Amino acid sequence: MSTVAPTIDTQTQKSSNGKDGDVLVSVRGLKKHFPITSGIILQRTVGHVKAVDDVSFDVYRGETLGLVGESGCGKSTTGRTILQLYRPTAGSVQFEGQELSTMKGEELRKMRKRMQMIFQDPFASLNPRMSVGRIVSEPLRIHKTVPRNQMQEFVENLLERVGLNPYFINRYPHEFSGGQRQRIGIARALALNPSFIVADEPISALDVSIQAQVVNLLQELQEEMNLTYLFIAHDLSMVRHICNRVAVMYLGKIVELGPTDEVYDNPLHPYTQALLSAVPVPDPIVEKQRQRIILTGDVPSPANPPIGCNFNTRCPVALEPCFHEPDPPLIEHTPGHWAACHRVL
Repeated sequence: MSTVAPTIDTQTQKSSNGKDGDVLVSVRGLKKHFPITSGIILQRTVGHVKAVDDVSFDVYRGETLGLVGESGCGKSTTGRTILQLYRPTAGSVQFEGQELSTMKGEELRKMRKRMQMIFQDPFASLNPRMSVGRIVSEPLRIHKTVPRNQMQEFVENLLERVGLNPYFINRYPHEFSGGQRQRIGIARALALNPSFIVADEPISALDVSIQAQVVNLLQELQEEMNLTYLFIAHDLSMVRHICNRVAVMYLGKIVELGPTDEVYDNPLHPYTQALLSAVPVPDPIVEKQRQRIILTGDVPSPANPPIGCNFNTRCPVALEPCFHEPDPPLIEHTPGHWAACHRVL
């Protein structure tokens, strides 16, 4: 067994999607702390919100890594910090072997062509004053990847690829449904032919009847374009369906990481066990025999996390070391299955 640290080399690990372990994105010791200021005229920093606090994991080329956890645990901030939409407080983010956290200006702008994001809210992430054609073609104009005389044909083909009528090119976002708007967002993310996409809860704002269509579209595009996804979500049933591996996050830290079936069938961390106990099973006999784990209290403030393990204030099986010793390290217990808990050390 070995402990995850910013210097650890996990490129020899195999991903459960059948790939050869080719690491596309490597995150080590990632931190994003937002300052808390006081004062009206002369503002001073009086604390920090530790939104992401020492996170380490790899994303393998061609896989879908799910990132799950309660609202406010730092999932979206992690995704945005990886893409450098938020600059990290500390840590390393390597994409295709190149360090992103130290890149600036033109060098970083060129790297953005290879990394894109699908935002959670399709109603807020599209400019209402821009037509669909201008929204989807904006990345092409900025990076000058397609000649002007070919741009309309390119955009029409892209809209058709995501299941939209190419004649919609001159319409505006308010004329579309939620599912259609999300498809526009997906088309915009695909315009520059990226290799890595952060999908930040791409289906949570959609009707249930539309969610499956969008997920199926994402899977089809992954096969066609050899895409790699970081899939941030709350729906654990959907994560099991679409993801090769899953990382469970709590209060800014990864508490469990492993192949999806392994984590779902044999959860090691008490927080993972509580999350999975809330997932309904479509079998009345099994559902009746299941034991629900009800967590009491609220998630602690990331500005003032508990002493010891972050989960000790809500953990139903906490031990004495959980309240006094430092946060337990992320340990590999079976090949590819990692957990950070004093009970499973």
